[in-house]
Amino acid sequence: MDIQKLLDLRKLKGISDYQFSPEITDILFKESEELKIIRSKNTHKIRYVYFNEELLLTLKPTTGLFTLSFLAAKKILKHTNPPRLRVVVLTEVSPFIKKGRNVFCKHVVDADDDLRPMDEVIVVNQEDELLAIGRINIAIPYIKTFERGVAVNVRKGIDKY
Repeated sequence: MDIQKLLDLRKLKGISDYQFSPEITDILFKESEELKIIRSKNTHKIRYVYFNEELLLTLKPTTGLFTLSFLAAKKILKHTNPPRLRVVVLTEVSPFIKKGRNVFCKHVVDADDDLRPMDEVIVVNQEDELLAIGRINIAIPYIKTFERGVAVNVRKGIDKY
């Protein structure tokens, strides 16, 4: 592995440790030799991380943080216990969430208490089935008590994948 890839990998792992935790970093970057890093043509900064030719993470230039892909979400779901990095919704609303609809507070059954507003999150139903990926909109204690309002802004539903 060349020195530039090692430096890039170190930077990516540092961001992941900060954003998710060292435990999640180990899951996402376990097979680091299989990773491919794509840079922006204009700024030459890291933009995308691929694993076996499939998008794993996107590094947003505005925040300097990652957005999850479905591949990353599946890896995290496979190696962590609920509700880690998850918002659990009622199974009855699964078809709507799969289509990319936002998650409302009244449909949330459980959520990871460590999540903060604007954190990346995986939306699952009560059977821990992957439905969508998105960002938390409001603090978890409010999500659990509110009957109105958007809890998670869904970026992509699994049916749109």
